[in-house]
Amino acid sequence: MSSQALRQRRPEATDSKVKKPDQKPLLHDQVRRGRRAPWAPSFSLAVRILFLIRVSGAMYSNIDDCDEVYNFWEPLHLFAHGYGFETWELSPAFALRSWAYVILHYLPSRIGLIVAGGDKRASLFAVRIFLAAVSTLAEAAFYRAVVEKVHVMVGRYLFLMLAFSAGMWKASTALLPSSFAMYATTVAYAYAIEPSSLTNGRKALVATLAFATGAIVGWPFALALAFPFVFEELFVFGNDRVTAEAKQAWLLARWKRMILAVSAAALIFIPVVAIDSIAYGKVAVVPWNIIRYNIFGGAERGPELYGTEPWTYYISNLVLNFNLLTPMALLSLPALGVTYLYDRRRLGYSNPRPDETSPFTITGLRLAPFYLWIGILTLQPHKEERFMFPAYPLLCFNAALCIYLVRGWLETLYIKVTKSQYQASKTVIFSNFTFSILVGFVVISGSRICAEYQYYHAPISVAFNFQTQELPRLLNVTGLLDDQRYSQLSEEEQPRIDLGPIRQFNLTLCYGKEWHRFPGNFLVPTGINVEFIKSEFSGLLPTHFAPSPISSAKGGLWPWPQTHVAPAGLNDLNIEEPSYYVDVQQCDYLVDLDFPKHPVSSPLEPRYAIQSEVWERVYCEPFLDARHSMKLSRILWFPGKVWQMYNEFGDYCILKNKDLVRSKELRVIQHLKHQ
Repeated sequence: MSSQALRQRRPEATDSKVKKPDQKPLLHDQVRRGRRAPWAPSFSLAVRILFLIRVSGAMYSNIDDCDEVYNFWEPLHLFAHGYGFETWELSPAFALRSWAYVILHYLPSRIGLIVAGGDKRASLFAVRIFLAAVSTLAEAAFYRAVVEKVHVMVGRYLFLMLAFSAGMWKASTALLPSSFAMYATTVAYAYAIEPSSLTNGRKALVATLAFATGAIVGWPFALALAFPFVFEELFVFGNDRVTAEAKQAWLLARWKRMILAVSAAALIFIPVVAIDSIAYGKVAVVPWNIIRYNIFGGAERGPELYGTEPWTYYISNLVLNFNLLTPMALLSLPALGVTYLYDRRRLGYSNPRPDETSPFTITGLRLAPFYLWIGILTLQPHKEERFMFPAYPLLCFNAALCIYLVRGWLETLYIKVTKSQYQASKTVIFSNFTFSILVGFVVISGSRICAEYQYYHAPISVAFNFQTQELPRLLNVTGLLDDQRYSQLSEEEQPRIDLGPIRQFNLTLCYGKEWHRFPGNFLVPTGINVEFIKSEFSGLLPTHFAPSPISSAKGGLWPWPQTHVAPAGLNDLNIEEPSYYVDVQQCDYLVDLDFPKHPVSSPLEPRYAIQSEVWERVYCEPFLDARHSMKLSRILWFPGKVWQMYNEFGDYCILKNKDLVRSKELRVIQHLKHQ
């Protein structure tokens, strides 16, 4: 008679669903050994969280940079609607902007237009949501690579920093080549974060392709962020163990692999140069044109024509966008040195062998790109916020690693004082330290994001009111709007209406001194002409895309022949072109900013908002008067009247020329009566 018995055994390593990584992470805990690993979101969960935040940014962040509007949103508007503004960089005479980059966003804009039934605003937000999705995937990949290859705690910190920083809030959904370079650099370092090895050829190829894509399609100067990666690939052992006898063969293999990767990446030039050449109507290598103008432009040309800033500009800007993270990022390399001297075991070794690379060297190479980037940009006289975008995720990584290292110092000091590693593993001092920094960062970042929306969102809000309130009112008054009760309906009750008949008014919307805050034709209904009036600004303004001499280009190889034409007056010396202005008397509507408490006026910039005999205030939004507001309260926003009492605001208004618009109303009414 047989018998059966139950036998219990401990689970083996292969029973676990969680597989250990093939390689150990770069950094090692001294206190948490043997304890359960800290929680970190999976890739899919990270994508869902980041996408929710990025879509919020796509819907509510401002368009702060006029370069974004005139060099990218307006060309995209040309693709979708056949007209828009053109800058000198887009002229075939200079060819400094890539049409290949712009056309990447054509499909999302068309999808948004179709889904929304022809509403141009939906096109803009569809493109921004598309950019949000791209940024989300790149950030999530980078975050998971840090968790797996560096340390789970560093990854957790990085995730929070990417998700909640004010800098990433705006950069992730900006239609700018520097944002595209940021996506590509983030993907590149998701692969490059792993130490180099001859056994991992995929890392070298994918990272090289990502860096090259960001430079060729986006911004060529972003290639500087790849220098530490290239140096490591060519000269640093990484995960390879190389004896003295095998070093020459190893070096040859590494160089050969890098040359092949660069050769493959160079193929990206083919479609980019082809698209740009077709668009400009001549051979155009835009990345080279950008480098030639910015570096070899000569004494009379160059970016300095458009303003210079002091060396502290980027430090101040990064403090605004990343607050507590900025000093942490700048101190990350010194912090690594301190860790090497006093907490070396955290770097995962005691005495490295001569045939391998020390973790200290590898970690230093991971921190180097941000320092290299901020150093290069600081040396340039012409500085702009968007130039720093490609290094934003790297700033977050440096800050995350610095916080982890500083926490390690506290752990080491605590163990040294208490003589007990067990007590160190139980205390909450270390978690409270990191928690306080991260919570402070999140609160300040949220306050900064709210400040930018509350203080500077007026240009978009005014454009929205113009489309949804003023233009339907005109149609209602003249009888062109079917629903006569439209003006009595609340905003929620108002149906989507066809603004097509507004063309009969031949309206002109003008911008004067506020030309640099024009949010783009995507936010102005079709049938409204946008023009500029003369202000105190004496540089070169954009002009309308010139009509093409080719009469029937639709259906051809390039259906937008306007890009072949170089409009008269566009120049690379920032010399004003008077023919680009219209007389203010031709403006049916005018967007202007007025500061009632501290008025500023001149013959070229009178206070139109108080000229009530000519102009009627259609709609106004508060706009921060930064000159007369307290520095801290204008940087951050908190609810309550007490905080806002330190700020002063102006009126950002859309004004109506009463007589001109009324005459057009009567003309349309008379025309309808005689039909």
